[in-house]
Amino acid sequence: QQHHYSLIAQLRAGTILTSSVLWCRTKTAFHGTLGTKRHDNNICSRQLQTIKKESSPVHRRHLSIQRNSLPIFIDRIKMATRVAFENSNEIGVFAALTNGYCLTGINRSENFYSVFEAELSSHIPVIHATIAGCRFVGRTTVGNRRGLLVPSTCTDQELAHLRNSLPDSVVVQRVEERLSALGNIVACNDHVALVHPDVDRETEDVISDVLGVEVFRQIVGGQALVGSYCKFSNQGGMVHPRTTVEDIEELSSLLQVPLVAGTVNRGSDVLGGGLIVNDWSSFVGLDTTSTEISVIENIFRLSGATGGAGGQQGQGQQSNIVTNMRSSLIDQLS
Repeated sequence: QQHHYSLIAQLRAGTILTSSVLWCRTKTAFHGTLGTKRHDNNICSRQLQTIKKESSPVHRRHLSIQRNSLPIFIDRIKMATRVAFENSNEIGVFAALTNGYCLTGINRSENFYSVFEAELSSHIPVIHATIAGCRFVGRTTVGNRRGLLVPSTCTDQELAHLRNSLPDSVVVQRVEERLSALGNIVACNDHVALVHPDVDRETEDVISDVLGVEVFRQIVGGQALVGSYCKFSNQGGMVHPRTTVEDIEELSSLLQVPLVAGTVNRGSDVLGGGLIVNDWSSFVGLDTTSTEISVIENIFRLSGATGGAGGQQGQGQQSNIVTNMRSSLIDQLS
């Protein structure tokens, strides 16, 4: 409840910036801390009504209060969404996201799947999947909007399910590769792929043909598992925090997208495990801090920091970073 009252205080002060719809229901936790008693909902209702009365006309247009559920609607801005798979924050292990589809591992409940379905289902298909009977689809597959590669351990039934569920434009193909955790050894967007230096030549050709990308053998921050230690989309990318400035500049020139060194899940350098992203949405582990989310939103251009050309774009991004960092600090200190 402490975090809930902090949110109320920030709303009252007009300092909070959010793009998601926050729901307070009788049996739904508010940021994981609001109780399930009807008494708590009544408190929430009274405080939000007070805020609505005291807020400016601009704020009143974006605050909407209903009787049984209390959504707070503020102008929709693309942003990162926190999510966890059961008790694990390594969501990149259990889900894969591209501009054309999303794969999620089968969970004991539908909570994990429903988060992706709510955010993505109106744009791209969200599909339950397993690989070799296992749930870690994010680490065993790799793909983009043109195709999906699965390891040789994928069964015929699983392969048929993927082909039937994915759009016709997406090519699904098995790869006979000794390093079968394809998500760990390949990082790609719709134009370029970085692969482990020891990948077979045949695998490199399949990646190029099926995904329609240029393939480069590369290491990131001294790590050969490029899929685990970097993540990039068509808009931007994030690399291992120990990557040197020279290497970041070289990779940025190679990929033709801006890059930044960063972490997820409160300091974890395994970016592929804690982060999945496409050109308009991103999902991070539940432990990811507000500061980390601010960096992710800006480098992947999920926070509206598009700006103009040249210097205007840089100034616009810097201004957005300052604004978001201020909101992040308020969030952390409250």
